[in-house]
Amino acid sequence: MKQHTTIRNPFTSLNRFEWGLFLVSLFVVTVPSLISGSASLLTISNSIIGVTALIFLAKGDVFGQLLVVLFSVFYGIISLQTHYYGEMITYMGMTAPMAIASAISWLKHPAKGDGHEVEIAHLNKKIWGQVILFTVVVTSIFYFILKALHTAQLPISTLSVATSFFAVYLTFLRSPFYALGYAANDLVLIALWILASIKNPSYLSTVLCFVMFLINDLYGFYSWQKRKKLQAKK
Repeated sequence: MKQHTTIRNPFTSLNRFEWGLFLVSLFVVTVPSLISGSASLLTISNSIIGVTALIFLAKGDVFGQLLVVLFSVFYGIISLQTHYYGEMITYMGMTAPMAIASAISWLKHPAKGDGHEVEIAHLNKKIWGQVILFTVVVTSIFYFILKALHTAQLPISTLSVATSFFAVYLTFLRSPFYALGYAANDLVLIALWILASIKNPSYLSTVLCFVMFLINDLYGFYSWQKRKKLQAKK
């Protein structure tokens, strides 16, 4: 009988290091903003959802994908407020639907011996070619859409689309390199929100959010590579 992933209390699976990373991430994205009073409840809440999602994505836990959907909706609203239409369209129109598709894919491919962890896939050259091709096509289409909408910081927003699609597609394909795609996207978004915070300091909390995202995504890549070796042995 085929094993299927089930959803349970995911916090019980965190090890000591992951708890430490999670708590430090929560501290960085909330406390400075609360003390300064520079961030809205929406941005703080979304940052909390984001770092929580990443710690479970790093474990290959489908709970992380469900949180990504919620994060994408909130982030889309925040992006709309700053006229970052590229971010709004990317996260609400691409990242959220792909997170749902990824959740379904992960549920259908649990790791042997652990129904709560996704089975990590190995991508051949043909699939990598498809990933690159689709990324170029989607990015090109989005460029003209964003240009027509007079999107702020168009070059950076377009680069964000490319790295976002690359990451979410690899997440769907269950590849460890999804995390490096998200790490690249984090660097783009750090630059994007620094520019926004120059005009409105309240968005500094969003910059801190993506700095912690970068750290979590790098850990995610390390974690998936380690899990891939363990799964191969089983």
